[in-house]
Amino acid sequence: MGERIGFVGVGRMGANMARRLKECGYSVTAAYDVNRAAAEALALEIGAEACSLLARVTELSDVVITVVTDDTAMRKIYSSKGDNLLAKAAGKVFINCATISPEVHVEVEKLARKAGAQSLEACMASSITQARQGTLYLMCGGDKAAFDKEKAILEKLSDEGKLLRYIGGAGKAAQVKALVNMVMNINTAGLAEGLALGAALGLDLGTLREVFSQTGANSRVLQTDGEDMQNREHSCFFSGAHAAKDSGIALNLGKKLKMNLPLAAATKKQFDRMVKEGLGELDKSGVAELTFKGRHKPRKKRR
Repeated sequence: MGERIGFVGVGRMGANMARRLKECGYSVTAAYDVNRAAAEALALEIGAEACSLLARVTELSDVVITVVTDDTAMRKIYSSKGDNLLAKAAGKVFINCATISPEVHVEVEKLARKAGAQSLEACMASSITQARQGTLYLMCGGDKAAFDKEKAILEKLSDEGKLLRYIGGAGKAAQVKALVNMVMNINTAGLAEGLALGAALGLDLGTLREVFSQTGANSRVLQTDGEDMQNREHSCFFSGAHAAKDSGIALNLGKKLKMNLPLAAATKKQFDRMVKEGLGELDKSGVAELTFKGRHKPRKKRR
């Protein structure tokens, strides 16, 4: 395990991935985050350097794992003038884990290749607990040689490779991830409406959830979010704001193919409304606050 690993983006997911790899015996040498305090806290915990420059992360690392928020952040870390990850990056490998537009992964691969480096997308279909435990479901795309080269690291993050999939070239794993989140978000919004209607009808929601679980209404979202919707427990694992963003990625893919996706569009409107109403940093289960009668009072429009 001689490779040095750096992290860019050490929020809840990135920090737990870094802890996991450190625990597995890897040398985690660098941490960078726009929230300087987060980088400093993690660096102190795992014995890394809290870097103030992206180029310093690359200098200290053989492999750089990025977990950033959106397309804009991704482009910034790879192509900002003055400081970016691709300064003196020849021979380095970049593994990008954020849920962003597929075309941005393609852009990054081209930039990395031009700099003499390699890039991979490693899209995650799991949450904070799985990041810490090393049981992320990882969908990978990009240079197959880079995937094979760094497979050992990826396996330590994906239950020794049991949850690791190579999908295809750059952008392909991101396309799959967009569809995963599109369907998940539709399921989440639908479950919130079903439970809200059940509550309005005076049904026992514990019984209703049990019936759902044994019928065609069952879903992974029912398991993870159903009780939380009932109990108004919306501690954030995957925010409503991220659900809105990711639904938009899928809708844009459909738009380019001239496809009509009415359920995805309606779902995005609901998560957009969460953000507009100041609920965007709640877990996606918080969409139930918009559907249960009497729970949320809409913000008054400014005149």
